[in-house]
Amino acid sequence: MAARQLLLRRTATAAAAARERRGYGSAGAAEYLQRSIVPTMHYQKSLPRLPIPKLEDTIRRYLNAQKPLLNDDQFRKTEELARHFEKGIGRQLHEQLVAQDNLNKHTSYITGPWFDMYLKAREPVVLNFNAFMSFPPDPKSEYNDQLIRATNMTVSAIRFMKTFRAGYLEPEVFHLNPKKSDTQLFKKLIRFVPSSLSWFGAYMVNAYPLDMSQYFRLFNSTRLPKLNRDELYTDEKAKHLLVLRNGNFYVFDVIDRDGSMLKPSEIQAHLKYILSDNSPTPAFPLGYLSSENRDTWALLRNNLLDNGNEEALQKVDSAIFCLSLDDFPVKDFVHLSRTMLHGSGANRWYDKSFNLIITKDGTAGINFEHSWGDGVAVLRFQNEVFKDSVGESAVSPQSQPASVDSSRAVQRLDFKLNDALKAGITKAKQNFDSTVEALTLDIIQFQKGGKDFLKQKKISPDAVAQLAFQMAFLRQYNQTVATYESCSTAAFKHGRTETVRPASVHTKKCSEAFVKEPSKHSTEELQKMIVECSEYHGRLTKEAAMGQGFDRHLFGLRYLALSKGTALPDFYQDQAYARLNHNIISTSTLVSPAVQLGGFGPVVPDGFGIGYQMHGDWIGCNASSYPARNGKEFLQCTYKSLEDIFNVLKGKKISS
Repeated sequence: MAARQLLLRRTATAAAAARERRGYGSAGAAEYLQRSIVPTMHYQKSLPRLPIPKLEDTIRRYLNAQKPLLNDDQFRKTEELARHFEKGIGRQLHEQLVAQDNLNKHTSYITGPWFDMYLKAREPVVLNFNAFMSFPPDPKSEYNDQLIRATNMTVSAIRFMKTFRAGYLEPEVFHLNPKKSDTQLFKKLIRFVPSSLSWFGAYMVNAYPLDMSQYFRLFNSTRLPKLNRDELYTDEKAKHLLVLRNGNFYVFDVIDRDGSMLKPSEIQAHLKYILSDNSPTPAFPLGYLSSENRDTWALLRNNLLDNGNEEALQKVDSAIFCLSLDDFPVKDFVHLSRTMLHGSGANRWYDKSFNLIITKDGTAGINFEHSWGDGVAVLRFQNEVFKDSVGESAVSPQSQPASVDSSRAVQRLDFKLNDALKAGITKAKQNFDSTVEALTLDIIQFQKGGKDFLKQKKISPDAVAQLAFQMAFLRQYNQTVATYESCSTAAFKHGRTETVRPASVHTKKCSEAFVKEPSKHSTEELQKMIVECSEYHGRLTKEAAMGQGFDRHLFGLRYLALSKGTALPDFYQDQAYARLNHNIISTSTLVSPAVQLGGFGPVVPDGFGIGYQMHGDWIGCNASSYPARNGKEFLQCTYKSLEDIFNVLKGKKISS
């Protein structure tokens, strides 16, 4: 009997210890996602700085990117301007940029200019800058009820926030040899290495810690519209959640006075109360204002403040995040993309760092504002929230909401609107509706092969996707045009992104062979061209990730020239420079089990916004476009291009 009691006592102690490790509060809900033994920001201090490339390397890479886009005469002119820039004013600007960078070792040379680029842009953030990622459904179908999923995802998001702020979130590390570096032994050792040296310890075992300086902006943060340049605002003291439903704004505290999370059953009760509220959509839904031109919105916001709405706007701006509850189910993938990319302007606040959107059937996604951060931070959040909400669900379909007075806990925000504000909202809605109506979204799923087959053939899956886009545009428009692929530079302190330029002389040659004259080339010759494209694209991607692209360097030099009030060098006034930066094909990819779809709007009126995912045995791709381009046809051409590439790699001839 004594032995049995001892065993029970030990079991209870072990269970309590496990609960403590996971951070369970007195309410029985886990306060934290994890308790990393390596502090979250352990590597931040010793991260390497983003390098400024050599000017001669930048000019060489720039000219390589221009070559497939220009005829011989155009290229000679552009080359002459580039060489003149390299030897003259460009050299002076480069030396000034390096000197300025040496005086600001706490950050990167691109940080200030990049924030300015985003925050000075006057276009609406929706469709122009905000991107989306959708979650897969919860594998347990009964958990996809809107209330259950909204509660679970809200709880997981708060757990993430608390874990990050407590320093318990595992540092973001790219492991090249996880058997050595992603182990408990390594973590136990590296935590004792001082932060000023910790990066080098990780580097010794082929692990690369990533910059996490953007993460704090995930929560309690909003982009505030201001004339000429917006501001980023964060208030970490605020304890409330913002919920939008039918264009109505609700807030309630999710953190108590002691800093603990509200019981999941209470959060469930408050969300149930909001979902049961029969208040109609306001005649003038305020959400549309966040979709406006930034200067127009800044003036209207000043009017809102002057009209007695300061307290209500403060609640919106400081909220932990925005939960948008939509009253309709998702019909298909195109409808899903539209819902998450723009949705109803009435039921979004596009200025929040992110909107967590959950539809009537429990379909979930994130729409995020882009100035504060990039995909790496948002993807980590998405991964953790999906994993936690599915694996450690706070509530179940059998859970009962707490018996609390939600009518007292939940506040519906009322906004005082004068005639000018009502007119402004009406105009914003008209602008939003006309823009959304002009946008087309199309999707393909190529199920005749994926990255597993390509890796067997030692071909880069990303290179194949990019080659297919080049072939598709050539097939559709008989042109090779400026193409943009985003690449993270988070391996460096305050790194943002660099551009990979997928259109090259290699892709142009290969595309023309496949599209214009396939019968003139043997299967072996076509295979060799694909290999050349893959190897070159791999080199470009590696250079970009290591801060050795050319776009950010040239952007920094241009920004420096303008900031000093000097005349813009002829190099930047070259039409070829303008065309290269008019990115007709803009692409981005994020692959994760927590991402079902991702996408964004075209970055130019005559362009495509292409989000794509490379899976083991299939490839997903969605394209957004305006009337100047036909996205449906482009994706049909992309499908045909992928089919041809896979057939050639399998030793088959191209079908006509």
